[in-house]
Amino acid sequence: MDTDVSALRSLAQTYFDAAYEMDAEKFASIFHPSSSVTKVAEDGNVGVTPIAAWLAVVRNIKAPKQQGCERDDQIVSIDVERELALLKVKLQIPPRSFTDLLSCLKVNGTWKIVQKVMTSEI
Repeated sequence: MDTDVSALRSLAQTYFDAAYEMDAEKFASIFHPSSSVTKVAEDGNVGVTPIAAWLAVVRNIKAPKQQGCERDDQIVSIDVERELALLKVKLQIPPRSFTDLLSCLKVNGTWKIVQKVMTSEI
């Protein structure tokens, strides 16, 4: 279990780095290809975006690193049960602060994000 927690902390760090750099390829390395991003959409309904479409959007966002923004990354919790894990993380991509729940599965010995559920505020 300590090995899993260590691997999940590493995954979270890659996630934070990818967000700070807006690096779609770095994100793609930790997301399973069939994963998706879920949030409450602007119309108030649940919005689900396949990871490929979400990564296309990421490629067009100006990186916080390019803007000289301070980082504020935080792992709030890591919960592991056999091949299943849930990471709760907080980060900033100005002007928003995000809270993300990252559902992970250990696939062929490697932890991958299979679902990202997010919320944000300005």
